[in-house]
Amino acid sequence: MKKTHILAIIVIALAIGAIMTTVSDSSTYSNFKEAIENPGTEYHVVGQLDKESELMYDPEVDANLFAFNMIDNNGDNHRVHFAGSKPQDFERSEQIVLVGKYENDMFQASTILMKCPSKYNEGQEGEMQEFTAKTASF
Repeated sequence: MKKTHILAIIVIALAIGAIMTTVSDSSTYSNFKEAIENPGTEYHVVGQLDKESELMYDPEVDANLFAFNMIDNNGDNHRVHFAGSKPQDFERSEQIVLVGKYENDMFQASTILMKCPSKYNEGQEGEMQEFTAKTASF
């Protein structure tokens, strides 16, 4: 076998490995049921804020804890903890996408994506806003 053939086989093997790694790390939209069945695995859960339940955010007690209930697209209602501050206009959001894991009997969100109604363009689609939990280092 020629050296170019061996090199080509190595390059193809590396490309296949890179593709497989990317596919295995990507997550898809899911629901709370799937997240509960696979604790510790990161999911994107889509739903709406449960406006009947209480929003818990007290920056004087813990500025990095925001808790609320969300109803996923299957109608399941679960408690969510977000390690960050409450996003502005959170109550007005039309749709929420949570990125996180189900642990300790609740969904631990690391990122919140919100689709908010447009403030400036009446009748047009709102846009998604992203809020990510950040840890402070001292």
